[in-house]
Amino acid sequence: MTKAVSFAGAKQAATVAAAFSLMIHAAGAMAEDAPAAQDSTATAQPASKWKIGVGPGLIITPQYPGSHELRYIPYPALDVSYDDRVFSQGPDVLGLNVIRSENYHVGAALSFDFQSRDEKDDPHLHGLGNVDGSPKLKVFADYTLWAFTGSVALYQDLAGHGQGKYITTDLYASLPAGGWLFSVGPGFTWADALYTRTFFGVSTKQSAASGLPAYNTGSGIRDVHLNGYVSYDISKHWAASVAVTLGRLQHYAAGSPITERRSELNTLASVNYRF
Repeated sequence: MTKAVSFAGAKQAATVAAAFSLMIHAAGAMAEDAPAAQDSTATAQPASKWKIGVGPGLIITPQYPGSHELRYIPYPALDVSYDDRVFSQGPDVLGLNVIRSENYHVGAALSFDFQSRDEKDDPHLHGLGNVDGSPKLKVFADYTLWAFTGSVALYQDLAGHGQGKYITTDLYASLPAGGWLFSVGPGFTWADALYTRTFFGVSTKQSAASGLPAYNTGSGIRDVHLNGYVSYDISKHWAASVAVTLGRLQHYAAGSPITERRSELNTLASVNYRF
């Protein structure tokens, strides 16, 4: 997948797997602490509602949607939540689980996915104009049944930079093994006509300036993809994770003269210190 969409997929994989991991670890901790609690007369301290993790992170994503080149973006990796209600995780700068339970979440977030395009990125883009990055409103829902999680998220451009809206739908299977957690599953992304026109369309004016043939687009499936996620608890406080999304552009995105490569790779890697 490409920037926004592929990031959406990668972020979803990381969020779902992290939530599943917290459930597993919490259950394990309760089981281990139960005998001690029965033998002790001391009052157990309530668990903090805060979960805070911070550390270095790296994003690897296409230079622009349809590019054959990759770019590398260091970023501060945050994994902060309060009472499973308010959170800041990865590209989701600030989010709120409006409805939540052990098995499902429904909410919204302010998100940023680094999706943009600049003529100077590649001579192939000359005459097409720039596409500025844009914050997104994300509305999401997920549901977990045993080891399987289904999720859907809608992203809406908030800055009016022509990025329109797109929807990602994913299904994951997760497996904990010791300090490891593995998660994998397929998904697809649908994009509206404004999004595909901005990133993959070529107007008559752009055609004259760039030499590329004019190309009209509409709404439709942007890509199909496979998400993978691996995390490892290095110690009580340190954890590392990698989320990878492999995608394949479809329909208007695949046939665009702007597109140089249909396959997409997006990676989100981080090391976190948990307080």
